[in-house]
Amino acid sequence: MDRPAWLILLLTLVQPTFAQQPSKGPYTEVDREGVIRWSDTGEELYGFGANYTVPFAHAFRSAKKLGLDPLEQIDRDVYHLSRLGFDLYRVHVWDTEISDTLGNLIYNEHFHAFDYLLSELAKRGFNYVLTPIAFWGNGWPEPDEDTPGFSAKYGKGDCLTNPAAIAAQENYLEQFMSHVNPYTGLAYRDDPHLVAVEISNEPHHREESAAVTTYIKKMVKAVKRSGYRGPVFYNISHSVHLVDAYFAAGIDGGTFQWYPTGLGYQRPMPGNILPAVDDYDIPFDDRIKAHEGAKLVYEFDAADVHRSYVYPAMARSFREAGIQIATHFSYDPLFLAYANTEYNTHYMNLAYVPQKAIALMIAGEVFRQWPMYQDAGIYPENKRFGPFLIDEQEDLALLNDGSKYFYSNSHTHSPRNPEMLSQVAGCGTSPIVDYPGSGAYFLDRIKDGVWRLEVMPDPLVIRNPYGRNSLDKTVAVVQWNEHPMRITLPDLGQQFSLNPLNEGNEHRGEATNREVPVLPGAYLLIRDGATYKPAPEERVRNLSLYDFVAPPDGMDKDYYIHTPVESAVAGHDLRVSAQVAAPEGVESVQLMLSQGYGRPMMIELDYSRGFQYEGVIAGEQLSAGFVNYYLVVQTENKTITYPAGKEGMPYQWNFYDREPYSVRVVDASAPITLFEAENHADYLMSTRWSRNQGLQPYEGLNSSVYEVQVEQLFREDSENLNGEVIQDFSIRYPFADRLEGVRSHLESKSTLTLLAGSGTEDSQPVQVALAMDDGSAFGGMLTLAPGMKTYEMDVEELKPVATVILPRPYPTFLPYYFEQDAATTLDLSRVESLQISLGPGIPANEIDHLYGIKIVRISLE
Repeated sequence: MDRPAWLILLLTLVQPTFAQQPSKGPYTEVDREGVIRWSDTGEELYGFGANYTVPFAHAFRSAKKLGLDPLEQIDRDVYHLSRLGFDLYRVHVWDTEISDTLGNLIYNEHFHAFDYLLSELAKRGFNYVLTPIAFWGNGWPEPDEDTPGFSAKYGKGDCLTNPAAIAAQENYLEQFMSHVNPYTGLAYRDDPHLVAVEISNEPHHREESAAVTTYIKKMVKAVKRSGYRGPVFYNISHSVHLVDAYFAAGIDGGTFQWYPTGLGYQRPMPGNILPAVDDYDIPFDDRIKAHEGAKLVYEFDAADVHRSYVYPAMARSFREAGIQIATHFSYDPLFLAYANTEYNTHYMNLAYVPQKAIALMIAGEVFRQWPMYQDAGIYPENKRFGPFLIDEQEDLALLNDGSKYFYSNSHTHSPRNPEMLSQVAGCGTSPIVDYPGSGAYFLDRIKDGVWRLEVMPDPLVIRNPYGRNSLDKTVAVVQWNEHPMRITLPDLGQQFSLNPLNEGNEHRGEATNREVPVLPGAYLLIRDGATYKPAPEERVRNLSLYDFVAPPDGMDKDYYIHTPVESAVAGHDLRVSAQVAAPEGVESVQLMLSQGYGRPMMIELDYSRGFQYEGVIAGEQLSAGFVNYYLVVQTENKTITYPAGKEGMPYQWNFYDREPYSVRVVDASAPITLFEAENHADYLMSTRWSRNQGLQPYEGLNSSVYEVQVEQLFREDSENLNGEVIQDFSIRYPFADRLEGVRSHLESKSTLTLLAGSGTEDSQPVQVALAMDDGSAFGGMLTLAPGMKTYEMDVEELKPVATVILPRPYPTFLPYYFEQDAATTLDLSRVESLQISLGPGIPANEIDHLYGIKIVRISLE
């Protein structure tokens, strides 16, 4: 029987049922210290994992559009979630798809897929936090569909205040908790894997406290009427001035989220993110403790950040804040990850972004190993804590605790005790594994001399994955390549065999001097002289020995990624790199240096790892003016020249598109432009959006001016009415990635020069600062007059100033400034962004005036 017919039969035979007597098994409860514990053992609960949404909304619809069975896709993703060591799942249920306007459950294909997902997670030892009410429509990123639920009828605002909507939610919550999962035979209320219930997703209350308490109390009672004995949580990171009203309703704890880089940059965010994740400070934590409340994080991510080192730092900050549970938002289904359509400001998938996935795996270990409320210090001293290391310069997250050795990137840190290792997970090369592929790999010890190896295919992100996406737009591909892998595990020795495990895998090998060629798949590594015959049901922790899931080879055409630097310095070497891939493989990549009418010079780019090639244009080839070059890719059967992307060579008579890459080459004494409004305004970050903000033509030059006007330096935060009054509006421009060609010459500059002016009819003070990669900022004050003119600031006179955390994090109660204890001095070679602030130097009684600035250019001279 095929799956659709089977599903129809199940929906016919298995209707919602409601158990009458609660189970007597173990459950979770919150003690007097605000700690979630198991009722039978008293052990502290911890959990770490992800949100995942295939049973609902866009993910479910997309599976159908692509002709895929959602349940089969759930199987594939649950394996990867398990492979990453996660033990917790959370989702806000799309109530609008599984209820009617009165709050009655509708058992449909969404509900069925959700039951199936929970049962499969439970089989692998996952616990879960469920949020039964989402309030959302089911469209994002598409238009909402016409759904039957009460949320569709009333909307979030009325759901919080309308008596009929409130009655529908009470009915829905009791029915939801009493629903019996046909796969487990358990009502949700009795499922021991359900460790917490969060009533609703981000309610955003605007009512008086008494009304809020009354509403929440009704919701809590509805959940408890089902017979559920575990803790009930409510979101308290919104409208935080109501925290006492929340707890007065009888909740057991509060839920939080963290988006330290905002949610709207829409491109990979440059620079060091660690200062923004150094502290998850909850200013009302004393009220939570007074109410003996527990804390969990239902969503977090460093949105638009395409590097891997951030997640363990976020996990550390959560543990320091006394948080027991956290789930990343959101794990991309394998079938959607090629396009990243579900939530384009996030991107998380083991196959397509393995370095981020391994870093998230390490963050889970932080939750298991770093005690709650234990302070690791302040950045940068806290980059090492316990067995963990974070290195933003190398884009590295590392766990090295003796038995586990996990790393997100290539590194040289030796394992503490190689003889005692039981798990290795990584990307790139380490003292244990030398591997040039770009996919993740896993080594799990089964017994003496026997290990399980799992190797994922090589991914390549081919365009910005955080922009406007579509199922018709591929943002990443994978290729199944054979690579040599050298494994230096004392337990395996010099000689071992490679034996395939997963279905369809016939690749075998014998290691010579610890090295063996591997293809994507699962394998047994058996030391020479050792014997092992696995049973059909053999498992490694919660993984079948024979499991392997990976997307098919998607290398359907040539792919080429290269962005030239904006400027280089005459007489100094210029590094050039590119990522190149082809279905038949790449034989060589050469840089063709154009030399006027002379014979072009060919420079070989060396293969690095994955799809990366790197080379150097020697300084003697760079004189003031412009350097022009092409990149020539040789595959098995063709030669392609870029940037044209055409077959052949530029010197051939019929190669008609001869436009080269061109890089401006300047003398070491030339000014270095940090910000040019015409080219860089789209990359600015600001404290908040202003309607009077953007580019305008600049009449004095063939360029543009960036203008911003602010009517209030302080604006009351409706989510934090008791928040600190901070009189500031700041903008930031991150330029670190742009200046790689000239960075070594920044420290020779002595003057910060601005072509700027007041954005109003009055002169006004403005603070201009340079921020370094350690989060410290050094600035000074200028008084900008109406009209445009050149202003100069002596770099030596710049003093330490407060660093504004931009983009602004969410939730909004988080710190506005980064506080750093370490005394630093300005080092221009480490500068990575500009910070411009309206507020410093303005008297408190003048904060409601109109303020503004205009900027054409900022340079170092």
